[in-house]
Amino acid sequence: MPIESFNPHTGRVLRRFKAFSWVKTERILAQAHRAAAEWRTITFAHRAGILRRAAALLRARQDELARLMALEMGKPVTDGRAEALKCATCCDFYAERAEGFLADELIETDAGRSFISYQPLGVVLAIMPWNFPLWQVVRFAAPALMAGNVGLLKHASNVPQCALALEKIFHDAGLPPACFRTLLIGTDQVEKLLADDRVRAATLTGSEGAGASVGALAGQHIKKMVLELGGSDPFIVLADADVALAAKTAAQSRMINSGQSCIAAKRFIVEKPVLKDFLNQLKTHLLAFRPGDPLDPATQYGPLARPDLADELTQQVEDSVAQGAKVELHGGQAKPGTALFRPMILSNVKPGQRAYSEEFFGPVALVLEAKNADDAVRLANDSRFGLGAAVWTQNAKKGEAMARQIESGAVFVNGLVKSMPELPFGGVKKSGYGRELSYLGIREFVNQKSVWIGKEAVPTAKTE
Repeated sequence: MPIESFNPHTGRVLRRFKAFSWVKTERILAQAHRAAAEWRTITFAHRAGILRRAAALLRARQDELARLMALEMGKPVTDGRAEALKCATCCDFYAERAEGFLADELIETDAGRSFISYQPLGVVLAIMPWNFPLWQVVRFAAPALMAGNVGLLKHASNVPQCALALEKIFHDAGLPPACFRTLLIGTDQVEKLLADDRVRAATLTGSEGAGASVGALAGQHIKKMVLELGGSDPFIVLADADVALAAKTAAQSRMINSGQSCIAAKRFIVEKPVLKDFLNQLKTHLLAFRPGDPLDPATQYGPLARPDLADELTQQVEDSVAQGAKVELHGGQAKPGTALFRPMILSNVKPGQRAYSEEFFGPVALVLEAKNADDAVRLANDSRFGLGAAVWTQNAKKGEAMARQIESGAVFVNGLVKSMPELPFGGVKKSGYGRELSYLGIREFVNQKSVWIGKEAVPTAKTE
């Protein structure tokens, strides 16, 4: 795939970039490896100062960054500014807390003193997607850099300007240039990087297929790996829920990033007594979202990032309808080869349909009927994915009990599923493994070293 900025709203290529040769990539890797030896010795206070300056630059450049995201992958500028500010918050979070998260942890043993020490690994390779081109990177980079690691970024081929802008922010903040570099490379060089002993670990956010491929390579070369993959998140609405609030939040969740979010709600599992009411309100809210030019502040959702993604989503919908799903809200593409995809609702979603088993990465709401709460949990868990989930009920105790039964990395009761620095983020089953964010995220790419120190010899009594 070429490395180019393609504007999905206009259909025009904005800029093309020449891919790095392996010679250039290997030279950058060598520089990063040397830099890692120095960066690990830098104090937390010094690292924190750089991260705080990066946060300030993210805030100062939010308009510029939002414009880049709008042009390269169709994100409305209002959402782009919010993404830049969220990245700034993440940098500040780890600047303030990293030293505490990685402090020696005393452990009682038979030793005079024993503890767990958290030490950096070295060069971490990040393979990142286009849908949140800043946030996906920062939630890896902020903790990794604060832990004393250095980062190499292989970003999605359609957001090269976002990748380079983020690199510039870290460099302008005072980070030694070799400690964070963007690699403008194709997937062909990923295998070479993972095979190189100077790359100590890797993280990938992307599709199930990409995760399986890169995870296999990492395993072959015995590299620590974090995978954050797809999701087909259930959004359970029980009969005792506040249906009006649930329906409004459901529409917001399904339309996150024009529906292109791993943790956007996708499967709406609704108890039969409130199904009709929920469906009608969901339809009203989805129709109220305003499409348009991503550069227009009034736009609430833009095109999908590429026309081929809209074509694939259309095929999933058509196949599901042929398999028995019912269209409750007509939308979709105006014609093949275009990137704008208007919201749709499919009901009567049953096993055997693509809508039942696959992730729909775009604004298509899939509605399933549940007999009761137990049936809702069964339907939620009848998926190969397990990233996020939501439960809506006015019985908090019941909601918590259901949250414990759902197979996913996160469950939000009566709230919109979202990522935040305070809570760990990641999935189970085919949604991947490992965690980002919180104290767990910063401990993924460190050596959790056990240190045991024997008891000192007891002094003998002096003899005259």
